[in-house]
Amino acid sequence: MNAPLKSQPLNISRRTFIKATALIAGGLVIAFTIPQAKRFLMPGAKPEATGDESKKLPAPNAFLRVGTDNTVTVMLAHSEMGQGIWTTLPMLIAEELDADWSKIKVEHASAAPDYAHTAYGMQITGGSSTTWSEFDRYRQAGALTRAILISAAAQQLDVSVESLKTENGFVISGDQKISYGDLAEAATKIETPKAVTLKDPKDWKVIGKATKRLDGAEKINGTAIFGQDIHFDGLMTAMVVRSPVFGGSVRKFDASAAKQIKGVHKVVQIPTGVAVIADNYWAAKKGRDALKVDWDLGPNAGLDSKALLADFRKKAASPGLNAAKAGDSKVAMAKAEKFVEAEYTLPYLAHSPMEPLNCTVKIDTDTCEIWTGTQMQTTDQQAAAKILGLKPEQIKIHTQFLGGGFGRRANPAADFVSEAVHVAKAAEMPVKTVWSREDDVKGGYYRPMYLHKAKIGLDNNGMPAAWEHVAVGQSIIVGTPFEAFMIKDGIDATSVEGTADSPYLKSVPHYQVSLHTAKTGIPVLWWRSVGHSHTAFVMESLIDELAHTAKKDPLEYRRALLKDHPRHLAALNLAAEKAEWHKPLPKGVFRGIAVHESFGSFVAQVAEVSVEKGEVKVHRMVSAIDCGLAVNPDSLKAQMESSISFGLGAAMQSEITFKDGMVEQSNFHDYQVMRMAAMPKVEVFIVPSTEKMGGVGEPGLPPVAPAVTNAIFAATGKRIRTLPIGNQLV
Repeated sequence: MNAPLKSQPLNISRRTFIKATALIAGGLVIAFTIPQAKRFLMPGAKPEATGDESKKLPAPNAFLRVGTDNTVTVMLAHSEMGQGIWTTLPMLIAEELDADWSKIKVEHASAAPDYAHTAYGMQITGGSSTTWSEFDRYRQAGALTRAILISAAAQQLDVSVESLKTENGFVISGDQKISYGDLAEAATKIETPKAVTLKDPKDWKVIGKATKRLDGAEKINGTAIFGQDIHFDGLMTAMVVRSPVFGGSVRKFDASAAKQIKGVHKVVQIPTGVAVIADNYWAAKKGRDALKVDWDLGPNAGLDSKALLADFRKKAASPGLNAAKAGDSKVAMAKAEKFVEAEYTLPYLAHSPMEPLNCTVKIDTDTCEIWTGTQMQTTDQQAAAKILGLKPEQIKIHTQFLGGGFGRRANPAADFVSEAVHVAKAAEMPVKTVWSREDDVKGGYYRPMYLHKAKIGLDNNGMPAAWEHVAVGQSIIVGTPFEAFMIKDGIDATSVEGTADSPYLKSVPHYQVSLHTAKTGIPVLWWRSVGHSHTAFVMESLIDELAHTAKKDPLEYRRALLKDHPRHLAALNLAAEKAEWHKPLPKGVFRGIAVHESFGSFVAQVAEVSVEKGEVKVHRMVSAIDCGLAVNPDSLKAQMESSISFGLGAAMQSEITFKDGMVEQSNFHDYQVMRMAAMPKVEVFIVPSTEKMGGVGEPGLPPVAPAVTNAIFAATGKRIRTLPIGNQLV
């Protein structure tokens, strides 16, 4: 997995590699497995050393089907939510199989232990991990299938295996060629090989080549099926009225008016509120609007953003639990020539996927079927089973296309799936539970609010000699099933990733990073780029502050601090080169720069910004990424563009605030995201790299905000230390 640029012979036994070879629907089905799957780990975490394999989750499987009609169907163990794996993973199989790309089809796999993530030990799509985690096993599946087809052809033609070659979906012997489809049935009788050898990268024809998306046409013409599109005879639609304050509960409710709405069939109470079940969305919504509910608002009725920030600020006045430390920062600080002291704050953020949450549930006597777009099939399946008193294998999840996820559909609490199961159970009929946009914005599981307080002492050369850094915010891991093995010595690593392990600190002889983990009653969850979404803004802004204090060019200052970090430098230098960092800009336009590592990839962003009458306009974003091998450069560039759009929205406008216990925002008019008209020109450049593969879906986001705010400082001399930027410059 870590050496994608050389041939890898695989000594894989039949027992561990091949689970089954069978004729299904007129074709060859290949089930393949990689032994010794790791337990659930967040990106960058190290597996625990253990010789007890029984403690590990089952080894993951995925499946490949060659049809008699020459189609090659790839089963995705992961969820396609816009990131492009519907194309990237089949590219890996097609490369080793020598398949006809026009015959490739893709399906989401079912929810089952067989499809557990190769590193995380559960079925999940997250952490920008899909491509690197599947790079070996999807290629192995292609290579294995090719070997079986060649053996079948050799028997049919009575020639040696060595005399045959494959190309574009055919096995070729001299002037003769046989299609994979014609060999599919015969291949089911072939003894599976005990080893395969992957192609040498110099022979790749698919991997590394820009490839159009396989799901593009159906998403453009409207035939792609998302969770919201599910419909069958007898299916009802439900909407749930939930407490306006997190942690509230129903005292009593009056459904008489709701039941008078045409199309409303039932009104039922469930753990999260009251559900109205109707023929369609509009009837369910009107019925919900007519409900009268008396709420016990619970312990969080006094939630207030200003009070929370004041509490965070009070906590930050003293060090928290130690997250990283070297030397003696207090002694070194006393000897510093100059100081930079700053407080940075970032708000709660909603995920706001374009497709609001929805989940369809059909319950039978001893089975349950669920149709939804989910990033975390394993926990959803387990949660549904627990509610219904069934075994997980009795819960069948049909994963649909996801209209965006960004972490919201990968909830360890399985909130929206659990709620839908409760609704269908109480209603005693198949129900699709649908969230409105307002439900989505007000419904919780946000990126946590964070406050960072830093004091940095500079030596006589203007370089950091002492660094003290305190972070305050909520943990996204506390209270989840992962707490027991992801919280170490009271520290949630996702709260301090990007600070505690910052490459800048490695050049500082004396530093301390500490953490206060706050409890607020607000449900929080990983959000695109997780902790890096706030730590990169803080660190890259602070580095800019240090450069200004030292009277040095921000680019050159970073180069000096990162001289021992070649991958950071490669991305930084490429972005600076393509942005023509030292070339004068038009009057009124200024540049800012930032570089950050997350999810194993290194990204630099250069922003070109103007500020007129307090209004910020981003004209151009120049990106450079080193993610190791770029399997599909087109998909990579699209994800970088997506990250820039997502990051700009958060930097410029987005925030969730609380007053009297309630979320103040409700829809895109007051929870604003990036609009098409405001998007800058975006240029993406890929660092040629043979280093270990990293992720792509998230790493582009962290440097976006600091690149913009550093450009704003260059333009105005005002340092933005609070996001969103909003009207701070007016």
